[in-house]
Amino acid sequence: MPNHKRARLDGTGCRVSIVVSRFNDFVTRRLVDGAVECLTAHGVADASVDVYWVGGAFELPQLAGKLSRDGRADGIVSLGALIRGETAHFEVLATSVADAVERVGESGDVPVTFGVITCDTMEQAIDRAGGKHGNVGWNAALTLVEMMSHYRA
Repeated sequence: MPNHKRARLDGTGCRVSIVVSRFNDFVTRRLVDGAVECLTAHGVADASVDVYWVGGAFELPQLAGKLSRDGRADGIVSLGALIRGETAHFEVLATSVADAVERVGESGDVPVTFGVITCDTMEQAIDRAGGKHGNVGWNAALTLVEMMSHYRA
């Protein structure tokens, strides 16, 4: 029988950085609200949450990497909203941002979670930012709380 290692969903005493894209801020502000609500519900003090706004999704992994190396936080949530347009810009950004955030998480000593919405329409984005499909910001923050618990164990 395997020995299952389950993390406690308790962020008490943790410091969290949220890096969020200002582009599509009608959506990303809702993601931040969901993330902060989740962190608070799981024991992270408001004073222990720093929210860093960057221009767009492309900048998310750049600042997340710096924060990871600086040791300012026990975990980092990256949030953004990429909505498909009429050019290949969406595909290029969606892939490069996801890959870069993953590399930051793998190369650092703190967990980094991915809360970037990638969708076809603004309606789909709103549905995933507190609408009928939940809040991706909340989910990314909950995943971070779990990962921080594993890192502390």
